Amino acid sequence: MLRFPAAAAFFLVTAGGLFAAPPPARVRFATYNVSFFRTSAGALTTEMNTPSGTTANHGNIRQVAEALQRQRPDVLLLNEFDYDAGWQAMTLFHNNYLAVPQQAGLVGLDYPYRYTAPSNTGISSGFDLDNNGAVVTSTGTEAYGNDSFGFGQFPGQYGMVIYSRFPIATSMIRSMQLLKWKDMPGSKLLLNTGNPPLTTYYTTDEREVLRISSKTHLDVPIDLGGGILAHLLASHPTPPTFDAAEDKNGKRNFDELKLWADYIDPARSKYIYDDAGGTGGLPAGARFVIAGDQNADPNDGDTLTGSARQLTQHPLVNATLTPNSGAAGGAANYSTSANGQIGNRIQDTAAFSGGLRVDYVLPSKAGFSIFNGAVFWPGPSDPLRSVVSDTDPSDHHMVWMDLVPAVSIQEAVKDLNASWSGDTITLAWTAAAGYAYKVQQSPSMAASSWTDTGVNPVTTPRSLATVASIPAGVPGRMFYRVQVTFAP
Repeated sequence: MLRFPAAAAFFLVTAGGLFAAPPPARVRFATYNVSFFRTSAGALTTEMNTPSGTTANHGNIRQVAEALQRQRPDVLLLNEFDYDAGWQAMTLFHNNYLAVPQQAGLVGLDYPYRYTAPSNTGISSGFDLDNNGAVVTSTGTEAYGNDSFGFGQFPGQYGMVIYSRFPIATSMIRSMQLLKWKDMPGSKLLLNTGNPPLTTYYTTDEREVLRISSKTHLDVPIDLGGGILAHLLASHPTPPTFDAAEDKNGKRNFDELKLWADYIDPARSKYIYDDAGGTGGLPAGARFVIAGDQNADPNDGDTLTGSARQLTQHPLVNATLTPNSGAAGGAANYSTSANGQIGNRIQDTAAFSGGLRVDYVLPSKAGFSIFNGAVFWPGPSDPLRSVVSDTDPSDHHMVWMDLVPAVSIQEAVKDLNASWSGDTITLAWTAAAGYAYKVQQSPSMAASSWTDTGVNPVTTPRSLATVASIPAGVPGRMFYRVQVTFAP
């Protein structure tokens, strides 16, 4: 807000008056841990290339494809999908399964935009990270996985892929695969807790190279049209198990979630650097969706207290709707957790440990409103139980959420400046494609007092100077706002 003092008047100028026409149609975001991990590199690609049913896992692959065809996400993250540098497995899964109707009456899916990235899983660290007295550098064994930057018996095991009906802004993608754990302020790595604490469990040299992400953390911007950009924040933190009293995996899981909690908050993200050397996180007011198998339940399981709540209770995250599987859903009929499950069973997304909520689609408060959401976990009497049961084709279940994009003032009006000379006030800003603009004025800011100035800039992605002539002799003050609507 800018103030221009004068002898008999002052003017306040704001771009906060943002009023949108009906936004684009709602967009379905989904995440699904599909358990498409295999025991050797290339095995998944071989299976995806044989859609006729000649592989042992053909039925499971078809079940996943059918589940997706029934729920029909627009933007989809799949966890535990082995990575290959040529993107062959994800391409073959799309062409041989997703695009092919899996049952009569179903329609194939077409995702023209796809993305995958290298993972820390199965990348040798060169250190004895499990402290068993040996540095294992030959792939193919659990011992090798334990000494890797992220557990994996070969590079890329347990990776992730993204499919989208909307264009992916590839030049803007950021990965935080290489971000060092020691560089996170207040990280669990550097806290003197545990038995032994991580500062003694890991050697000084090991702490210098350890990475936060057990796979990778990806910021993949999706162009939803109409000037709307959504940052898909994709990850798959390590399970907080498979360790001992030092709780190295529990602490790493906590900090992998903390990375997103910091990334979306400009006040906390300054330490973050991506693999290309960029620094910081999202700008204020950015539209985002945090998605993935976070391996953390807000109220149950083996995670450190508060791990998942770093996201579910984050002030910039809209957690007003918790997707669930319905009164007859699978989780409602599953056995009680050994930990005495706290919370609503139908909100669980995974069958292990008696049922846990570990898979999330969490939108930003800015730029989205929530329309609907669910966990696709059919109950025992549901006809779709044959497609998705408790542990078949995966022990996780798809979570989807329908989001309605809303106009964001930060996107539509950038670098607003104002100047005043004589009876003329000049507003200048950088406009975005896909919007239409008007300049309005009011002497009081009362809802009924706003009137058009007649200044209606054209919609082009360039710097626009807008001029409003103020009648001479108007006493007191005048307020101005930029009204923004989606262009037809």
